[in-house]
Amino acid sequence: MSDTRLRGAEGEEAAVAWLRTNGFLIVDRNWRMGRYELDIVASRHDRIHFVEVKLRGAGGLTSPEEALTPAKRRALLRAANLYIETMGVRLDCQIDLVAVDRMPDGSLAVRYIPDAVEDHW
Repeated sequence: MSDTRLRGAEGEEAAVAWLRTNGFLIVDRNWRMGRYELDIVASRHDRIHFVEVKLRGAGGLTSPEEALTPAKRRALLRAANLYIETMGVRLDCQIDLVAVDRMPDGSLAVRYIPDAVEDHW
């Protein structure tokens, strides 16, 4: 596995741990359809959360939030809609971001940003 994939997997594990600790049930991970992918699908309080995970080095050129580009937002909306159609989701949905910063000491700092992508369902 490449270093990038290993770091991505580490960020996703940190995100899953944070979500579980905060009352989310993990429904799906790394769901794919064609070229579209959802990192994490979770539920909490009768709502489905499509969670994008972005890991960056603290103090790097771009923050995890900045990595959620307009093109990535469009792809997430398409992936979420495909998931809703394929899985027959009947609950309210939103797209969230879990931003993970790798600190200089190697620890990870996790931030949850709800509704990171505006609703254009």
